[in-house]
Amino acid sequence: MGKKVLLAFAGIIFLFALAGCGPKSQEEVLKALDEKLEEMTSYQAEAKMTFRTGAKPQVYHVEVWHKQPAYYRVSLKNADKGQSQMILRNDEGVFVFTPALNKSFKFVSDWPKNSSQAYLYESLVKDILSDSKAKFKATKDYYVFETKTNYPNSQVVPTQEITLRKKDLAPVSVKVMDTDRKALLTVEFSNVEFNKTFDDDAFDTSKNMTGARLEVPTMAEGSGQGMAVMYPSRLPQGVQALEEKEIKNENGTRVIMTFGGQKSFTLVQEKAEVLPATSTPVLINGDPVDLGFTVGALTDRTLTWSYNGVEFTLASDDLTPEEMIMVASSVQEKAAK
Repeated sequence: MGKKVLLAFAGIIFLFALAGCGPKSQEEVLKALDEKLEEMTSYQAEAKMTFRTGAKPQVYHVEVWHKQPAYYRVSLKNADKGQSQMILRNDEGVFVFTPALNKSFKFVSDWPKNSSQAYLYESLVKDILSDSKAKFKATKDYYVFETKTNYPNSQVVPTQEITLRKKDLAPVSVKVMDTDRKALLTVEFSNVEFNKTFDDDAFDTSKNMTGARLEVPTMAEGSGQGMAVMYPSRLPQGVQALEEKEIKNENGTRVIMTFGGQKSFTLVQEKAEVLPATSTPVLINGDPVDLGFTVGALTDRTLTWSYNGVEFTLASDDLTPEEMIMVASSVQEKAAK
């Protein structure tokens, strides 16, 4: 009799064990993600970021360092264009550095808390946790979430698909999609190390700016001749191009485009000036914004960015920040001048 009871008891334990090994529900995965954020002290990640809005894809290598509570070092490099930038956040503030131009900005900003960032793990997890209508599925090795985005131009890219590895909840890929579900931005993670130990000066401003200069040669004076004029491919509804004029200056040519209709704005582009290596950061009362192919500086009425040796300024009293980002992100259509 005792043997039968023992077998029955063993059978019950086996059934519970099977139940425990079953697939996790969406609620269980969300709880695990919340706990992951609470326990995580730091991480280092590498990824390939592909931006598809122009005539051909722009591919960047991204390296992220993060240490709780608010230290960040994000390196963005495009090998084909020689485009390289660094975003740094430490106790001094938020900095964006473009080593080829010796140009740096210091922001009065809450970045990255003010919007989603597709290459930041904690940003992706927070998007998942905050979307009560997020879609969820589990495959053999991955958890896949489809959530709404929290980008400044979320009306253009309202949806994102986030894939996490089951065994450690590490990010695998992110697809940021437009209203037709076309992936305009894709991030593919190749290496993620949680609770990474960083050197004490890993997020030091001067050390990182000096290191970035050594990695990327400063753009030579006189380069960038024959500037190709760039045009936006996306405009707010009811807005059209009105005028384009060229003004000669000491750096070459300044191109000024005006747009009008229901709203108006001006787009200025000219050869970027290479600053002395000793230049101090320019203080910006605004936010760094990721345009996909570069990081720009957004204030109430202007959005400035550098790309491929050219400086761009978009100015408007009418456009919303979301519209300014939408227009700037699409400035990749060009005609050789």
